[in-house]
Amino acid sequence: MEENRNSFSNSLGFVLAAAASAVGLGNIWRFPYLAARDGGGLFLVIYLILALTFGFALVTAEIAIGRKTKQSPLTAYKMLHKNAGALGVMACVIPSVILPYYCAIGGWVVRYFLAFLTGAGEQTAQEGYFKDYISGIALPIVMLLVFLVLTMAIVLGGVDKGIERFSKIIMPLLLLFVIVIAVFSLTISYKGEDGSIRTGMEGLRILILPDLTGVDIKKIISTLIDAMGQLFYSLSIAMGILIAYGSYMRDDTDLVGAVKQIEIFDTGIAFLAGVMVIPAVYVFMGKEGMEASGPGLMFVTLPRVFCQMGAAGNIIGGLFFAMVLFAAVTSSVSMMEAVVSSFMDGFKMKRKKAVLLAGGITFLAGVLVCLGYNVLKFEYELPNGASAQILDIMDYVSNNLLMPVVSIGTCILVGWIVGPGTVIDEVSKNGENFRRKELFIIMIRYVAPVMLMILLLKAIGL
Repeated sequence: MEENRNSFSNSLGFVLAAAASAVGLGNIWRFPYLAARDGGGLFLVIYLILALTFGFALVTAEIAIGRKTKQSPLTAYKMLHKNAGALGVMACVIPSVILPYYCAIGGWVVRYFLAFLTGAGEQTAQEGYFKDYISGIALPIVMLLVFLVLTMAIVLGGVDKGIERFSKIIMPLLLLFVIVIAVFSLTISYKGEDGSIRTGMEGLRILILPDLTGVDIKKIISTLIDAMGQLFYSLSIAMGILIAYGSYMRDDTDLVGAVKQIEIFDTGIAFLAGVMVIPAVYVFMGKEGMEASGPGLMFVTLPRVFCQMGAAGNIIGGLFFAMVLFAAVTSSVSMMEAVVSSFMDGFKMKRKKAVLLAGGITFLAGVLVCLGYNVLKFEYELPNGASAQILDIMDYVSNNLLMPVVSIGTCILVGWIVGPGTVIDEVSKNGENFRRKELFIIMIRYVAPVMLMILLLKAIGL
């Protein structure tokens, strides 16, 4: 175990690392789709309110638990209360389950980035290209390994020389790429076969202006649940990541200020992702094209959009997949660090051994994910009615079941067992003014557990 867990050199290092963790594939392929589907500005307003209340409470609690205990997610909960060890185990299992399929998807991103980098971007827009690629055996596994090795190399460097240094370089680049592509998306236009002209600015209006057509209580509740689910993807809640990073946080860091900065980074990047994706898809694919999300949006719809941009398409596509690769790596690094720190604290391993063990487990499980589209392919209906394969089952178990359970447990532990004062004292230990203290207490005790239970019940099909 590292002798000094306060390894982030300053507040900026911590914020960039935590924000880098938050900026992942969920922001890029899920946020724009939900925003477009759920009434544009209506979704944005609800998401922002939840980020500043629901998300704020859970992020603050997890970071404070990490800094107070100076432990990884596996051991932090038990240190907070002797009977909370099961929460720690689940908080460690979640990133262990997500990381293999996340790295498999990261391998897909590597493949597409290389295609655009070598000038072969148009091939990715051909009918069946994505399906043919993931149905292969050798190449997806090789790309998985490339992505995983890159992740391991950064985590192997430790917190200050690996994660923090990487985040300080990549986050500004990622932000620059997002802004460049977003601005470009707003300037493009396309003349349809019927003579009508669609512009990027029209796509932006769809994203930001509230569409209240058919809005009733049921629609608002549905949008609320979608926005709440998106927060898990966006803010790295219940993955053990924020506890692990909190354990490396200096005691003299302004935790309140750090949480505010993470909120700004995450919400800003998520919104820019919408500005980057929605106008471009609308211009070239119309409103029908905006119905795509997940892998279909990123690996099928967007390559077709880039292909229709002419000469600029290969450049913009290359920048886009470089940006996606940066975002994917920052998130995979944070997930692996959550697992590695748990191995180090729970089993007294050295960092190198913990990284190799975590990497080995991730690779073997990741190979199964890759084979799930060919030799191990099957169809299974999930409790929520969705048809699933290996990747989908792992995603469902981790995101839809375990993450709400861990968050509910965290709310009960902090809100009712050890008491909100445990977190409040940690947050304000240096005399910081915790202005949202009352809001934190209300959210962690009453509102968040109820909302999380609704999310869980929806996931299991009730």
